Amino acid sequence: MKKVLWLLTFIVSAQSVLAAEFDHQHSAYAKLLTGSVSWSEDGSSSGVDYPAVKARLNTLTQYLVQVSEVDQHSFDAWSKSQQLAFLINAYNGFTLQLVLENYPVKSIKDIGRFWQSPWQQKFFNLLGAERSLDELEHQLIRESGRFNEPRIHFAVNCASLGCPALRPEPFTAEQLEWQLEDSTQRFLRDKSRNRYRDGELQVSAIFKWYRQDFSQGWLNSNSLNDFFLRYADSMELDQNQQRQLKNNELEYRFLPYDWRLNSAAE
Repeated sequence: MKKVLWLLTFIVSAQSVLAAEFDHQHSAYAKLLTGSVSWSEDGSSSGVDYPAVKARLNTLTQYLVQVSEVDQHSFDAWSKSQQLAFLINAYNGFTLQLVLENYPVKSIKDIGRFWQSPWQQKFFNLLGAERSLDELEHQLIRESGRFNEPRIHFAVNCASLGCPALRPEPFTAEQLEWQLEDSTQRFLRDKSRNRYRDGELQVSAIFKWYRQDFSQGWLNSNSLNDFFLRYADSMELDQNQQRQLKNNELEYRFLPYDWRLNSAAE
């Protein structure tokens, strides 16, 4: 009995050491993304070469095993930037895994069942528990109380054309602020998803689904209007349009979401 307890203690200790030594450069994931994900010509979106990713599935599996080995205690000891970069990369990596396990598909929504969306399926382990993508995004990232970071909505990628771009490199703690800002600006300047037209602001459905996240005081942003004013240059809003935003004179129209797979071949 003592030998069994010693062996279990050794295994737990070894796992903790592995987690403590987690590669915060996410090098294995970087190898996968390089050459498999590319920016569109205008840089506002990206495409994924799914056959190329599938050919390198071992690299993705290796990375996700490293991710799953991290325990809650080790995670809690990291900086917030390390935590958030880890969670974003985990979401994007496990989304890739889900698509590849069912590839070819025309949309990630095709993977879901009548009674359960693909985001509700529990198919991976993270921080000591079996998780779904919904749990990862909505509980660990959005509602954990750790971050209050609305720009995550331009970082997590749902493998769809309507989504903000999957970056061709992993998020890292050192680059996190720049990467979040860059991803936000790229998405907002995409006129197919966000634009002023016909006297109204026509924007992605993301801003309808997660409106509250943009109204919780992040950098004094207490409303969607405040958030859009902060990125008025990216959205190419002129002085009159900005004045209308400040005076709450603009109506919103939330555009249909494009759920087609974000394949480079599409």
